[in-house]
Amino acid sequence: MAQYPRTSETDVSQTTGRNAELSRRSYVQSIAAVATGAASLGAVGTAAADDDYEVIEATGQTIQVGDGDTWENKLIDMSTGGDIIINAYGSDWTIRNIGFDGRNTSGTGSATFGVCEQGGSSTIENIYLGDGSDQRNGASTGHGQTAFWVDPDHSGHVDFQHLNIQGFADNAIYGSAPGNAGGGTLHIDESFAANCHVSHFRLATEGSKVTNSSIYVDDEDYAGRGIWAWAPGTIEIENCQIDMNGHHTAIDAGANGNGTTVDVIDCEYDDTAGIAEHAGSSVELEETGTEPEPFVPDGVPTSAEEAALGE
Repeated sequence: MAQYPRTSETDVSQTTGRNAELSRRSYVQSIAAVATGAASLGAVGTAAADDDYEVIEATGQTIQVGDGDTWENKLIDMSTGGDIIINAYGSDWTIRNIGFDGRNTSGTGSATFGVCEQGGSSTIENIYLGDGSDQRNGASTGHGQTAFWVDPDHSGHVDFQHLNIQGFADNAIYGSAPGNAGGGTLHIDESFAANCHVSHFRLATEGSKVTNSSIYVDDEDYAGRGIWAWAPGTIEIENCQIDMNGHHTAIDAGANGNGTTVDVIDCEYDDTAGIAEHAGSSVELEETGTEPEPFVPDGVPTSAEEAALGE
């Protein structure tokens, strides 16, 4: 996979919608279409032999997860060359045990998951997105496929746990937009991200944090920031390994002329890539060193089928 050009510390697309379907208006308009599409989704989705998970072919469809819904045990077949979008919009929903088998070569520039928790608490867990995407971008913004995009109106809390995200042409988790609007929080725990462009974990709001996770960049793929903290903060990073192999920036604080604060506790980061503090930002280090040892946390799926099975 070719190296994609790196961006500067500014990004004017902070509040631009990655998935058109995730706006409030189009969300309401799409309910009927999604309900109608359920039959066609059933037609292309096939149950595994032991009925432990459903196989869904990516053909450009959008799946909506709403209030109180649980969407689980799916294996998404990306060999079709098509895209698939999962929009979770509402409160107290759960997405778990989802594996994407194959690289996203649709070139649409969408976000695979669009997320907006509206005042409650929701969960995304046991997801395999380790096959990444190509570098094409059919969208008017961004740099290509994003794994997770969090809507500016996100006002609740989402727990991300046991994610494997690798090789995406845009952010792995683009979670900074609520810093300008809804103010919702994110907690990324026991997850692994590698070789994504722009950034791996991108957060903005007070109470958002990354814990017990690992970020890795090698010399063969995209090379975005490790963790990118936006205003207003404070962002907490605890017990994480950030190995950049000298690429880009391990921890980047501040953007678009607005500073933030990052508390880094009991972590190891690549000091060649280093720490950047923009617009008066402050990165506070506590019991933190510069000898990272990247790892895949226990419980993180290492294949699409493993994720779909919930193993």
